[in-house]
Amino acid sequence: MPELKRRDFFKAGAAGLVAAGLAARASGADQLEHLWEGYDWGGGPRVADRLNQGPFTNYGADANAPGGEVGMATSPSRDIVPNYGMGLTAYVSGDTGPPRLPGQSLEKSIEDIVKLPFAQKVYIRPNWREVQTRPGKLDLPDWWRITFDLARQYGKRVGFRIMLENPDFAAPGMPDFLMEKVPYVPLKGSWTGDTSQVRYRKKHAMPRYDHPAYQAAFGELNALLADRYNGSADVEYMDTMMYGFWGEGHTWPFEGNYFPSNLAAEQTWLKMLETQLACWTRTPLVTNTQPDFNTVGNAAMLDHTVRSGNWIRSDTIFIETTQIEALSNRPAWAAAVSEVPMTTGDPDQLGMVDGVTHNEQIAAHVLAVGANYWSIWNWHNESAAHVLSYYDKYPEVIDHAARRIGYRVYPAFIWPFERDGGRGMVIGLANDGVAGVPGALRLTLTDDKGATLARGCLDPGFPRPSGIRQAMLRWSGDHDWEGLRLSAALEVKGVSHSVRWACRQALNADGSLTLRRNLRSF
Repeated sequence: MPELKRRDFFKAGAAGLVAAGLAARASGADQLEHLWEGYDWGGGPRVADRLNQGPFTNYGADANAPGGEVGMATSPSRDIVPNYGMGLTAYVSGDTGPPRLPGQSLEKSIEDIVKLPFAQKVYIRPNWREVQTRPGKLDLPDWWRITFDLARQYGKRVGFRIMLENPDFAAPGMPDFLMEKVPYVPLKGSWTGDTSQVRYRKKHAMPRYDHPAYQAAFGELNALLADRYNGSADVEYMDTMMYGFWGEGHTWPFEGNYFPSNLAAEQTWLKMLETQLACWTRTPLVTNTQPDFNTVGNAAMLDHTVRSGNWIRSDTIFIETTQIEALSNRPAWAAAVSEVPMTTGDPDQLGMVDGVTHNEQIAAHVLAVGANYWSIWNWHNESAAHVLSYYDKYPEVIDHAARRIGYRVYPAFIWPFERDGGRGMVIGLANDGVAGVPGALRLTLTDDKGATLARGCLDPGFPRPSGIRQAMLRWSGDHDWEGLRLSAALEVKGVSHSVRWACRQALNADGSLTLRRNLRSF
C-alpha cells in the first residue's frame, strides 16, 4: 500500500476493512485449538505460472519427456547456505534491551553479535515506547539504527517484534502520549519470585486494547513502520503483535482477561491482526503458537495467519504438546521460527546429562520439528561472548544446526530431452534441510547471454525434506542444455528472494548452476 494511501486509510479508520474481515469469519468466532496434521489450510499461496510437475513419461509414442537418461546430477552441500526464509538468528535484544557491557561501546557489543559467522539473521525486540514517543512519527532508538546498519554491512537481514507490553521492563508498554487516554486494568493474582527481577515486583496491568484511542494509535504504529520496512530488503520478518506479555498472546500466570466476553476478546485481536495484515503486505508476519491461556483468540489468529500465507513461531521447544503439534504439522509453505534460549559454556550451566549438553538437546529438538529458524541468544544476558563461551567448547552442536536448519534445495537430477522440434528438461529437486520451502520456488533457465529461455514456479512448500519433486522446463530453438544456467528464487508475499543452490557442485557468483554433463558410464 503506498504511503499516502496507507496514511489516508488510518486517518479514516480501519473499521470498514476490519468489519468486512470479521464478517467473513463470523462462523469461526471463538475458534478452538485443533489437530494440525491433515487440516485443510486451503492450498497455500497462489502460484501465477505453475510448472508442469508430472507425471512424466520417457518411452513410447506419447512420451512427454522422451529418453530416460540423466544428464547431470548434483549432491547436497556441506556448507551453511544463507538463503532467505531460514537460518540461525543472533539476538541483539530480547526482553531487556541490547547488550550494555562494561568497558565496551554499544556499537562494538552489537557488532560482535551481528558478525557471528554461524548466524545468518539478526533479531531485535524493543518496547513500543522505545520506538515512538509522539503521534505521527517514529523515534527509533540508537541501537535499532546501529543493528540495521551493521546487519546491512554483514549481509544479514533483521527480524523484529514491537512489544506492546513487557513484564521485564519497569515502565508501561504504551508511549506516554497514550497514557492519559487509555486506562490500564490491573491483572488479578500474583507472580512470585526473586524481587530483584522486575517481573516479580512490578504491578502488572494490561491496557484497554479495545479503547478507540489505543486502536487508532496501534494502526498508526503499524502504518509508520510499514511505510519504512514493508517489503524492505533489510527485513526478514516481523512478529505479530499479540495480547499480553512480550506480545506473545498471554499473561501467564495471571488467568482470564478483562474483556466483556471471550468472544469480544477474540474479535478485538482479530481486528488488530487485520490491521497488521493490511500494512504488512510484503513482509511475513509470524504469529506465536502460544496456547490460549487467557482465551483471547490465539487459535483464530493462528488460523488466519497461516491461511493468509504468513508464518508461525514458538518461544521455546520444551513446551506444551499443542505447540509441538503446530510446529510439526504446519503446511510445508509456512516457515516456523523456534526461539529457545541457550546456556553459556560455564560448567555449572551446561546441564550435561548422559553426555549431552542442554544446548544439544535444544538443537536436536528444533531440528526434529522441522524449524526454519533457531535463535542464538542467552536469555536476559545477550552478548557474543556468552554465545561463544559455549560454541568454543562444543562447536559441532551449532555448526550441525546451521547446516541442517530450514530448506536446503538442489537440482539432484537433470533429464534433458527433445520433443516436437523444441528442447526441454525435467528437473528433479531435492531438499536436504528439515523444513519445506516457505513460499513458492521459482526456477529460471537462461543462456550464456542472460536471456531467459524458460521459467515458472513449483507448488508452494516444495520440494519437501524427503523425496524428489520433478518439474519441466521447455524452450524453443536449438539451444543445447549444456552451458545453460539454472537459478532459483523464493517468492513470499509477492517478493522474490534469490536462492543459492545447496549443492556441492561449483556455483556461479549469483548462486546459479551452469548445467553440464557430469555422469560417466561404467
